[in-house]
Amino acid sequence: MAQQEKKSSPGIPWRTRIALSFVSTITDYSRRQNGTVNRRLLGIFGLKTSANPNPVNGVKSYDVTVDSSRDLWFRLFIPTTDESRNLSSLPIIVFFHGGGFVYLSPDTKAYDAVCRRFARKTPAVVVSVNYRLAPEHKYPAQYDDGFDVLKFLDNEKNRELLPENVDLSRCFLAGDSAGGNLAHHVAKRASEMTSTFDALKVIGLVAIQPFFGGEERTESELKLVEVDALISVRRTDWMWNAFLPPGEGMDRDHEVINVCGPRAVDISKLDNFPATMVVVGGFDPLKDWQRRYYEWLKRSGKDVHLSEYPTMVHAFYIFPEVPEATQLILEVKDFVHNQCSKVVKN
Repeated sequence: MAQQEKKSSPGIPWRTRIALSFVSTITDYSRRQNGTVNRRLLGIFGLKTSANPNPVNGVKSYDVTVDSSRDLWFRLFIPTTDESRNLSSLPIIVFFHGGGFVYLSPDTKAYDAVCRRFARKTPAVVVSVNYRLAPEHKYPAQYDDGFDVLKFLDNEKNRELLPENVDLSRCFLAGDSAGGNLAHHVAKRASEMTSTFDALKVIGLVAIQPFFGGEERTESELKLVEVDALISVRRTDWMWNAFLPPGEGMDRDHEVINVCGPRAVDISKLDNFPATMVVVGGFDPLKDWQRRYYEWLKRSGKDVHLSEYPTMVHAFYIFPEVPEATQLILEVKDFVHNQCSKVVKN
């Protein structure tokens, strides 16, 4: 657990603050008044990196197409360290990137680096999903893409794409921000449809500062609006509007946004819902929604663990120069290992 001291400002380096401000400025300028996004502008400033089949820092990577008609693919990260090669089985982490359902991708440089760290440090095989983005693709396209990647991995015809020692019965879903939201809802769907899978079993969920919301304005949303460079009510309202299709009930109290709100789904009877790790930052304007999510899972009788970083802003763990970023990677490693130790092989 991160340090518990209270500070009046986030404990992040100036280098990180400048990077966050730059990202914030570019995303704001990319939004057009008609509700669309200037993808060309994002392409100019977005830092991308290619997959590399040659090991770099103990990890090699490949891009795998699931469905070219909807540009559904994932970047596969395979650890190549002596430790990972000597293990009889490796867990698999299906990862969903953040970006408010509107921005970023697995080949964004920062997410490529984060997934490499997860693959090497855990160690685990990591599948980073390129799901469709809003506003071009509205809800539920993103959730359909995430679930279809699970089905693709479970299909025996596709097993040759994975290393021989990967264990699909030790599958974890993980994501930050919008990816944390996505990971939750894909995990929920997987637990409702366990008969869909032959080998794959989701045993863990890592929701890193998940992107939830509602019609209500929480205290943290109002008080921290000038502190966190990425998150503001104005920006998140725009993202939710870009994400939801028109129609009755399509507001911020929809169950996929206000996950534990007035229209919440009762998950108490979902016996296969996985153990969950919820990560909260003390200077994240979304922290009230994230803590409510944690409490809701507890009330629903689920195995849930809260990890708080009191001095951190939204998306802090993306930046390796932040000491807490390394700490979080190691916490996720411990969570994965603890859940894997509970699996009894037939």
